[in-house]
Amino acid sequence: MGGGNQFWGLPEHPHTPYYRTFETAVDADAHLYEFVVPMVPPTWNERERVEEYVARMEQGTVSTAVAVSTLDVCQPAVSFGDDPSVHWGLTHFLLDGHHKLEAAATAGRPVRLLSLLALGEGLAGADDCARLPALRAQPSSARATGT
Repeated sequence: MGGGNQFWGLPEHPHTPYYRTFETAVDADAHLYEFVVPMVPPTWNERERVEEYVARMEQGTVSTAVAVSTLDVCQPAVSFGDDPSVHWGLTHFLLDGHHKLEAAATAGRPVRLLSLLALGEGLAGADDCARLPALRAQPSSARATGT
């Protein structure tokens, strides 16, 4: 996420825990990446509560979490590595459901996310935001990079 470190040639570390949840092609030159950022580190979650949600999820329960979200559409200022594409970053800032999301990640199970997209707060125009429902309905696909 973000540019690369010019000295090491590696991506910058965001210095916060996050979950990568979905990605798909926007078009031949752009790719959507989706992230969920908890407001507290997962290490602060109560283990017993996480384990309780894991057990429920293994029995088929699909829990719901709530987030406020932003969309950023950015292109690297300088090409680092083999991916000069436009990156669409859909970032969900988790408001409720920290234990549920960790349980879903641990169990490899789905979780529903009620996302309130903050229009005009990200680096994306209204037309880009309007495309999100159709892009999110596409199958997940990783960006092909490299030559």
